[in-house]
Order: sequence, then structure tokens, then C-alpha cells
Amino acid sequence: MFTTIQSFIQTWQHEGQSTQKIMDTLTDESLKQQVAQDHRTLGQIAWHVVTSLHEMMSRTGLEFEAPEHESKAPSTAKEIADGYRQASSAMVDALQEQWTDETLKEVKDMYGEQWPNGLTLSILASHQAHHRGQMTILMRQAGLRVPGVYGPSREEWQEFGMEPPAL
Repeated sequence: MFTTIQSFIQTWQHEGQSTQKIMDTLTDESLKQQVAQDHRTLGQIAWHVVTSLHEMMSRTGLEFEAPEHESKAPSTAKEIADGYRQASSAMVDALQEQWTDETLKEVKDMYGEQWPNGLTLSILASHQAHHRGQMTILMRQAGLRVPGVYGPSREEWQEFGMEPPAL
């Protein structure tokens, strides 16, 4: 749970940049990739990550402009990546303008549970990390180069002239 706005922003800078790298790697064709029929596509997961910023944070009373949860997913990878860039930036700006460290202690109804705002921010960061993991699997299936997030990807190890770690 975050106890200061600054600690969240520091974490979000890394997490948001990592998510943006994933979003920026997507192609229009890759958006259709599914792990199996009747599962979300890569594009649907990516758009869910974008819209969840506003959906989750609006429940806390934070106000900012961003794609809403029920909005139709764009048809291009660039629009999804740009949507994430805009939503993430607007959210951080709104946090800095509207909240204080004390606001993080306020408890809100989140999905039928009572969460302090600092916990909501932690869950938001974990939520997007969870979906980044799903996205990287679908990216590999779609033949895309996966960027490293918490360390080098297989492709990046090879670019360094090193063997990727064994399984």
C-alpha cells in the first residue's frame, strides 16, 4: 500500500514506462491474437489496461480525462498505445493536483470491499503487471519481439551476444 503520492509516482514511472513499451510494440495484426477461441484478444486486453485506469480511479473520486471502461476499443495499435500514454499521464497529473498523502488513507468502496486509496494504487499497478504478462505471451504467439520489463527479454539477451538463461 502506498503511503505517499511521490512513492506511487516513482513506482508508476517504471510500471507505466514498461506498459508503454509493450503497447508501443503491438501491431494492428497482433491485436487479433488469442490464446484460444472465446478468450480475450491481445487488443481487448490492451484496451482493458487503458480503460481500467479511469475505471478504477474514478471510483476513488479522482477526476481526469481518459477512455472510459465501456468505450469501444480502437481498431489500431497506435490508437491503443496513444490512449494508454494519455490516460496514464492524465491520471498522474490528477493525482498530483487533487490528492495529498492524507488522501491515500481515505477508504472507498471498491468492488464491494473497503480499500484505502493507497491500496487501490497498489492494486492498479499490480493489475497492469498481471495483464502485461498475458500480453507478452500473446505477443510471442503473434511473432512480435517482446521488450524486457523487469530485465532483458530473450531477444535482448541474444542482442547482447549472450545465451538467454536456461529454462
